[in-house]
Amino acid sequence: MNAVTPVAVVGPTATGKSDLGLALAQRLGGEIVNIDAMQLYRGMDIGTAKLPAAQRRGIPHHQLDVLAVTEYATVAAYQSAAIADVEAIMARGHVPVIVGGSMMYVQALLDNWEFPATDPQVRARWEAFLDEHGVAAVHAELRQADPAAAATILPTDGRRLVRALEVVELTGRPFAASAPVIGEPRWGTTIIGVDRETAELDARIGQRTALMFDGGLVEEVRGLIDQGLRAGVTARRAIGYAQVLAYLDDEYDLDQAKERTLIGTRRYVRRQRSWFRRDPRVRWVDGADPDLLGTALAVLHPRPQSPELPDATEPGAADRLDSTERTAQ
Repeated sequence: MNAVTPVAVVGPTATGKSDLGLALAQRLGGEIVNIDAMQLYRGMDIGTAKLPAAQRRGIPHHQLDVLAVTEYATVAAYQSAAIADVEAIMARGHVPVIVGGSMMYVQALLDNWEFPATDPQVRARWEAFLDEHGVAAVHAELRQADPAAAATILPTDGRRLVRALEVVELTGRPFAASAPVIGEPRWGTTIIGVDRETAELDARIGQRTALMFDGGLVEEVRGLIDQGLRAGVTARRAIGYAQVLAYLDDEYDLDQAKERTLIGTRRYVRRQRSWFRRDPRVRWVDGADPDLLGTALAVLHPRPQSPELPDATEPGAADRLDSTERTAQ
């Protein structure tokens, strides 16, 4: 493997991607490139499980804290900025270690994806429709305009539904027509997927959710409201943040906010798992592996296979064994 070929560590939430990415970067002399959409936002730390600066082992991290909560996160903008980061890291002779689980962002960075044009007025109209009528109504509109897209996009994913309607309206073509073709990953990146057994992962999600609320998620959201969180189109819809906002608006109590955050995260994990499992390029490892780093390094640097030796009890085996050993020398 080339010393500056990137490695991507992807997979569902709460599997241990961040720890593995950090360990790989430390071992390989690398730098981390975040590929979690919500970790792009400044101040959204507890609810996104963003690794605190003090725990980053002095390893440079890119694409963290680059947006205010009032700004609109787009895959196209991320693609351009992250490509520049990866290529700058490679130019320094370091290994880019791309870490995260935002599915479309992964595909945008690693595949040749050219995005359809966007129109702020069309987008704003559909965003207003979403706010006024709800996600079910937006899904119904897409079902009429593009049944195939409506069948593949999660009915609760308002942002993607809006984007699909925008693309269909602007191009007059199905949303799927803009999808990238999966081929050789950009830069020859090795893609490692981290997953865990479902029951174990559900337990980890429960623990993470509890720690977030115990660790000050409500207070974090209150502080972000002062920074304009309610005006942010993308940030305010993040799992955990949307539920806390609803709690602060007296839509339900804190226990319900915790439960809805837990359920939303589990649903998102199932979707991540389904998405990444469809990609044949991903080399899967078990996040519970006690030698996870060693297993990941073996994926990056596989050992050459030794020639198979003949059974010494077979007639003529001695001659073939001698020939095999001489060939291997």
